[in-house]
Amino acid sequence: MSRILSIDYGKKRTGLAVTDPLQIVPGGLATVATSDLMKYLMDYVSREPVERIVIGEPRQMNGQPSENLARVQQFVSQWRKQMPDIPIEFFDERFTSVLAHKAIIDSGIGRKARQNKALVDEISATIILQDYLRSKGL
Repeated sequence: MSRILSIDYGKKRTGLAVTDPLQIVPGGLATVATSDLMKYLMDYVSREPVERIVIGEPRQMNGQPSENLARVQQFVSQWRKQMPDIPIEFFDERFTSVLAHKAIIDSGIGRKARQNKALVDEISATIILQDYLRSKGL
């Protein structure tokens, strides 16, 4: 089998998470500068089999699109042109940042480490992937 990769797309930084090859366990992969995201992903999928990509769909609490949605849609369009064989799909990402902050606090990580925004992005991507797997019964 191949992996499922998730993206928590941000204006400056993007968190990434990936499953194991059996698609059972999600885990953080990296946080990369958004400007380097396409290159990073192209390199990653050349080394690891990826079945699909799940990208967080940024929406406000009332369901309306957030300001970041246009950037996410632009990236998805670019991905579909460059890598049409690896599907990319949207998944609701509401509450992931809040849950990521809570997970960091609950883990006992020190105050200084909790301010690491890259860690929050990576954990958010992991939560997106975990929720996606749960929604598919995987």
